[in-house]
Amino acid sequence: MDETGLGKCAANYVPLTPLSHLQRAARIFTDREALVYGKQRLTYAQYHRRVSQLASALAKAGVQPGDVVATILPNIPAQSEAAFAVPACGAVLNTINIRLDVDTVAYIFDHGEAKVALVDSQFLPLAMDAIDQMEGPAPMIIEVPDPVAGVPGMGEQQDYEDFLATGDPDFVWIMPEDEWESLALNYTSGTTGRPKGVVYHHRGAYLMTMGTPISWELPLFMRYLQIVPLFHCNGWNHTWMLPALGGTAVCCRDITASAIYDAIADEGVTHFGGAPIVLNMIVNARERRDFDHVVEVFTAGAPPAAATLAAIGKLGFNVKQVYGLTETYGHVTECIWDLAWNDLPGDEQAAIKARQGVAMPMMEDVTVVDENMAQVTRDGATQGEIVMRGNSVMKGYLKNPEATQKAFKGGYFHSEDLAVQHPDGSMQISDRAKDIIISGGENISSVEVEGALMHHPAVNLCAVVAKPDDKWGEVPCAFVELKDGAEADEAEMIAFVRTRLAGFKTPKKVVFQELPKTSTGKIQKFELRKLAKTM
Repeated sequence: MDETGLGKCAANYVPLTPLSHLQRAARIFTDREALVYGKQRLTYAQYHRRVSQLASALAKAGVQPGDVVATILPNIPAQSEAAFAVPACGAVLNTINIRLDVDTVAYIFDHGEAKVALVDSQFLPLAMDAIDQMEGPAPMIIEVPDPVAGVPGMGEQQDYEDFLATGDPDFVWIMPEDEWESLALNYTSGTTGRPKGVVYHHRGAYLMTMGTPISWELPLFMRYLQIVPLFHCNGWNHTWMLPALGGTAVCCRDITASAIYDAIADEGVTHFGGAPIVLNMIVNARERRDFDHVVEVFTAGAPPAAATLAAIGKLGFNVKQVYGLTETYGHVTECIWDLAWNDLPGDEQAAIKARQGVAMPMMEDVTVVDENMAQVTRDGATQGEIVMRGNSVMKGYLKNPEATQKAFKGGYFHSEDLAVQHPDGSMQISDRAKDIIISGGENISSVEVEGALMHHPAVNLCAVVAKPDDKWGEVPCAFVELKDGAEADEAEMIAFVRTRLAGFKTPKKVVFQELPKTSTGKIQKFELRKLAKTM
């Protein structure tokens, strides 16, 4: 076929970006509710105006295309506004986990080279202490008070609303010229002590916002409760997706059972995502609110217990298991329900729902392979590693080409999660390579916790493994071998680690014993995992 005159032009080609969704929503869903937080209500026209002002204010403050703008914010409107405003001025969004310790935040500020940081007043001391530990130039701090939650500003840094007022509401957004341009920078603990900077591109995020509605069968005008932290894979990309559907984001600063039930009953919430700990919270709530509709839920972060899935299904929630990583923009597999399973006993249905499932539409392939990259037998018993390829895989790790090359070996992204694959192709995680512990949806590096413990003068050797926990899914359990003649107790060890790491990384159980080892001296963690399950 003669291709003459069939090239790309402005009429037939536009780089894919989630920014397009809010631009369209401001025109199509002008007066519909976009953001809700307490008594605060923003229509799409108002949302777009504030995003434009923030983008303009950042540009006026010296933020250039390609610069990094960080946030240390809970799920409040400013975080959603930044999700669009930072890329709208050509910059790269770096949402920082509010639960991290000072040293790690300082590292992220330095490594990402943030020019500006939007910081909630509650976490301003954390940000300022991190700046004191930085080696490079410090970011400009914009303080974000939260009057809805009763968190007043400290007044020492520029106020968010004052900063916003310096911006132009008619600012012309800087749309990407190439959809491969960087959109966001997210840090993941991974399997090493220092977090790695995962870089997203506009194309991958856009396709996540297209694939998710297909998999979740999302309707127009859904009302979505922001439970997934917006610093986790940018809220699984749901904030970027909502304007495409004219949906409403109901902000949730503190995740409690009462806040969830109130949002469902009072705000008509129809959808939310959350880790299994959120499901447990709902199931175990002492007080519940009545509601007259089914609430659709995506759960991910750790394999949910079949018993939890069975219990929550009786309360008006329909849960679908999804799976992914920071490196894949969030969820990229889903447990697709076969209607034939409706005839199975309830416990068997819950066990199937606990599987990580099959590839979502925006992915080319997600499967389980052996050490030679060969497909494992789909028998539900043969173990291998989950690997994936597709448009919703990261660009790579910032300033770490070696780790990037390793992650992409063989043309697939290597999850380092071990799983079996069933005859229908659905995957089920059986273990976590490199001993990652997932607690309440947070990745915890056992190496990092072990490193902290080894600083204690009484510790000779230690190993940290996952201990099953009804509330958090998994928690760190430390096995410690003391030096000859040394003494220490559990409370002392926990307190010691707490001074060096964030609270969620602190061991919840410490066992003192000689560690099992191979003939070459390697600690046999599989033996410790078995022991931890009995405690």
